[in-house]
Amino acid sequence: MNSIKFGTDGWRAIIASDYTVENVRRVAEATAIWLKNTGGKQVVIGYDCRFGGLLFANTTASVLGAYGIKVLMSPDFASTPMVSLGVAKTNSQLGVVITASHNPPDYNGYKLKSHFGGPLSPAQVSEVEALVPEKCSLSVFPSIESLQQAGLFEYLDLEQMYLDHVEKSFDLEGIKKAKVGVAYDAMYGAGQRAMPRILPDAHCLHCDFNPSFKGQAPEPIHKNLQELSALIANNPDIQLGIATDGDADRIGLYDETGKFVDSHHILLLLLLYLGKYKGQKGHIIITFSVTDKMKKLAALLNLPIEVTAIGFKYIADIMTQKDVLVGGEESGGLAVKGHIPERDGIWIGLMILEFMSTTGKSLKELIQEVYDLVGSFWCDRDDLHITESQKQSVIKHCDNQTYTQFGSFNIQETVQMDGTKFLLGDDRWVMIRPSGTEPVLRVYAQAENEEMVRTILDEVKAAIL
Repeated sequence: MNSIKFGTDGWRAIIASDYTVENVRRVAEATAIWLKNTGGKQVVIGYDCRFGGLLFANTTASVLGAYGIKVLMSPDFASTPMVSLGVAKTNSQLGVVITASHNPPDYNGYKLKSHFGGPLSPAQVSEVEALVPEKCSLSVFPSIESLQQAGLFEYLDLEQMYLDHVEKSFDLEGIKKAKVGVAYDAMYGAGQRAMPRILPDAHCLHCDFNPSFKGQAPEPIHKNLQELSALIANNPDIQLGIATDGDADRIGLYDETGKFVDSHHILLLLLLYLGKYKGQKGHIIITFSVTDKMKKLAALLNLPIEVTAIGFKYIADIMTQKDVLVGGEESGGLAVKGHIPERDGIWIGLMILEFMSTTGKSLKELIQEVYDLVGSFWCDRDDLHITESQKQSVIKHCDNQTYTQFGSFNIQETVQMDGTKFLLGDDRWVMIRPSGTEPVLRVYAQAENEEMVRTILDEVKAAIL
């Protein structure tokens, strides 16, 4: 049997190749053993819109039930934040989400959620991973019906629980009265029912069930959202575009002109809203790939800031120990004070909509307010699909700090954490690291505008390959 490894955000593999019923049973058995060892008795299970979601969720429930662990499971697909919230609200000890998040449609995955409503800590995930057997030891797998009869299985409407939580936390009537036109792209993901129920007047795209995602990875970045961008650009009644990924925990935004607003800018907007406009206090936690502009705005607001390795699980771990105001990563996973310590695309979209509604300002105006404080900038990322030997060669050069320049750009300083960041001067930098969820090499860059970022990325690619 293949070795099963948890990456940056859970175990992910290609369906019917490594992601099979037998391998899910192996991971589920490790989960059951770990839970029994730690005194856990109840688990919440959810699955997104990917192929085989219900099958793999039932497979997991069957193994957990065989170990005497009670399962609360969504009767239909649900977002990752819905599962996390369900774990916290039902006082369960663990959550399992069958999802590969933003990965291509031929992938599925297995995420673990802690009792507090966020990712299981890296140390605990490693403990589960170490327990994965070469083969599931069970010979009998109880049916869902038999588990129900034994009191070990119940259906739980995670989506309704989440919607009730949203209604209590946001002034939806006030947002409606502000009449900010919204377009929402579910990318065929798990937010496809929830957001239209929250914002019934929104223009909706891809809010229907399609496990193939029309062949496109459901990652909310500009190259995957051309239809949403065009809809906004051609419709003066739309002032905000919101997109969420396959399990609706990540977000991408568009301003009223149809211009993409990335996570770096969203983090700055959230910090501006909560820290300046609302006067709230707390720690700011960002991953290594996030713009340094967050450090500048945090300093202006006199708020402490920390940088972690890549992966929201590191942010969530800190959120359970400290009073965190804003936390987030470059890939669209963001969290704020007043909610569970979990990234949540729908929640963050509503926060930005609330910011616009209460101030009467457009998204473009709010971003300009950020620029007035920290300076204008642009960030982008290339995902290089290269051979493993090429990737390892580049990583070795990064680790050994043998690069001195990329084309016309001289490296002034090198910072290593979870990847290698090369400072190029004039508030420009490039960062190189292998993906923790896909077989690609990621190259990130920041500069003063989009054109300069593109130049940097192209020169880096030419220099390293």
